[in-house]
Amino acid sequence: MGYKINGVEFPIQPTTGHWIDKPIFGITGDGHAMYPGVREFEMRWGLLDATGTNQLWNFFNAVLVTGTVVVELPKYASPGWIFYAYTGCLVREPSFGAYFNQHTRDVILTASQIRT
Repeated sequence: MGYKINGVEFPIQPTTGHWIDKPIFGITGDGHAMYPGVREFEMRWGLLDATGTNQLWNFFNAVLVTGTVVVELPKYASPGWIFYAYTGCLVREPSFGAYFNQHTRDVILTASQIRT
């Protein structure tokens, strides 16, 4: 089992992945932090071949029109290594680093609007 978008597993699994801390929108009068109701998850590849970069770009272009996707990610705050399908998510445009020996370095894909 691994990272997937709309049921399709990446041909090369991310090197790393992590939940991004929620930003604090403000502080209430009694000192409590206010957070958004959704989370973000960042997937990174240190080095990705042309097939992988093409797949990420195609995912983004396909969902740009429809809007939302189902992403399968490690379940937030789970005690085990369990993947969970989060629905109604958005995918940001992939970020591609420098080319290296017919590969792309430092590739980042972020899924947002994740309700945990």
